[in-house]
Order: sequence, then C-alpha cells, then structure tokens
Amino acid sequence: MRIDIISVAPDLLESPFNHSIVKRAQEKGLVKIVLHDLRAYGLGNYKQIDDTQFGGGAGMVLMIEPISNCIRALQAQRVYDEIIYMTPDAKTLNQSTANRLSLKGNILILTGHYKGVDQRIRDKFITKEISIGNYVLTGGELAAAVLVDAVVRLIPGVIGDEQSALTDSFQDNLLSPPVYTRPAEFEGMKVPDILLSGNFPKIEDWRNEKAYERTQNIRPDLLEDN
Repeated sequence: MRIDIISVAPDLLESPFNHSIVKRAQEKGLVKIVLHDLRAYGLGNYKQIDDTQFGGGAGMVLMIEPISNCIRALQAQRVYDEIIYMTPDAKTLNQSTANRLSLKGNILILTGHYKGVDQRIRDKFITKEISIGNYVLTGGELAAAVLVDAVVRLIPGVIGDEQSALTDSFQDNLLSPPVYTRPAEFEGMKVPDILLSGNFPKIEDWRNEKAYERTQNIRPDLLEDN
C-alpha cells in the first residue's frame, strides 16, 4: 500500500509514523507513507495557500489552486483508489471503514486546516470524507494519523499475530471482553477460573458472553447496528 498525505504542517506527522507498528510496516515494505507540504504548491512569492471566505465571516479557507495543483501532480504519477478528506463534518471513522481501506493499493489523504478547504475541491476530487469524532482539531494531521494507524495495522503481515487484529473491539460490532495476564492473583483479585481451565471452547463462549455484556452496558448503540 502507498499512502500520500497533503498537509499544511507535515512535520506534525513525522513522529506518529516513525514509531511502533507503523514504522515496522514501512521497514518491511508493506506500506509507504509520503508527506507532501501544500505550501510547495502555494501561489506567488509568499506561497499563499489560504484566503478570506466569500460572503464574509471569521477564519481563513484553504484555496482551490494549490490543492488542485498538488492533487493533479500526484494523480499524474499514479491512480488513487480513494482520495480522502479528513473533516469533522463527515461520517465518523469506524472499524468496517478501516477494514475496507486496508484492502486498497493507493490512498491520498487531504488534511484540512483553518475553516477547511474550498468546497469545490470536495466536489471535484474527494471520493470519501472521514471524521474521527464530533469535535474540531486545529488541523487534520492528527486525524490523518489516526486513520493511517487504524488502516495499516490491518494489512497482512504488519501484526505478527493477524488473529489479534480480527478479535479487536468493533470487528463484530462488539467491544472486546476483559483480558488478564500473570499473576493469576493480585491483592486478592483473581483471574476468572474459566481462563485458567484450558477448556478453550468454554473460554471462547465466556469471552463472547462478556463482550456482549460489555457492549450492552457501555455502547448499546453498536448492538442496534447488528
């Protein structure tokens, strides 16, 4: 997979992509992440990328020409399966979306800034819009990092035990069950006997039951989607 990201502040993304699982995925050659500074496509001597909005109002808007020029330059090099705009006014990222995106070959992500991008960019180029929650960040860089992390960890070979990703929360619209490790007893708190029994069919039943209970208590809305 190749992921290109267009950003006003690409330096914000250096650290998230140079640690842990995403770093190892790149070292294995399973994914290539390339950052593009939108200012390189800015207009005039000052590399302008934003302007006031038509109709008045507070806040600046990312201009259409720099973004258009950048996207077209990248499209001249490869075909993108998705061109994604990270924005709070979109459908919220969920596990099924991450699953589908992990099967793609080339993805281009545009991060917003200020009051967002000229609507004509969204109308002309964007194939999918994604939010990571009902709140506003300074820019879309951190949201893009969340999306990339959620997607890259699902690529075959990235996680040593691929079954681990398949049993995460939300894979079946259920939260994960409680998990325990050594010691079997800590300050009087014991690991449930079933997990020490070695009876794996019964352990699986217990985990399914606890996953359903936890989802019903914390996120009953997920069960409505089943």
